[in-house]
Amino acid sequence: MKLQHVVALGSLSLLLLAGCLGALKPSGINLRTFVGCAVREFTFLAKKPGCRRLRITTDACWGRCHTWEKPVLEPPYIEAHHRVCTYNVTKRETVKLPRCAPNVDPFYTYPVAIRCDCDLCSTATTECETA
Repeated sequence: MKLQHVVALGSLSLLLLAGCLGALKPSGINLRTFVGCAVREFTFLAKKPGCRRLRITTDACWGRCHTWEKPVLEPPYIEAHHRVCTYNVTKRETVKLPRCAPNVDPFYTYPVAIRCDCDLCSTATTECETA
């Protein structure tokens, strides 16, 4: 796969991800040309069975990172370097969800980005897509 295709696919994935995560706060960054990883404000719905949803605005990681692949003559036949924009330093915040059913813990904990970097995707902290 050519580098242009990898970058285009990565850009498309990030656009879809941004659309799914919520509304990103506008900034002075040109989002069409920005390459890197930054802390950005976004909003999501906190959900928990037995409680009403709560709209939360927080800081998360957003961006696109340089990736590349090259063919290799021996297995696995490709050398891949796919970095993603991911959390480097976080803190955790807890909110109380409204109108929870009896015997349902109303507290919801989520990560808040302090610092983000382009790095390998870690399944310990991130839902990584695999081919």
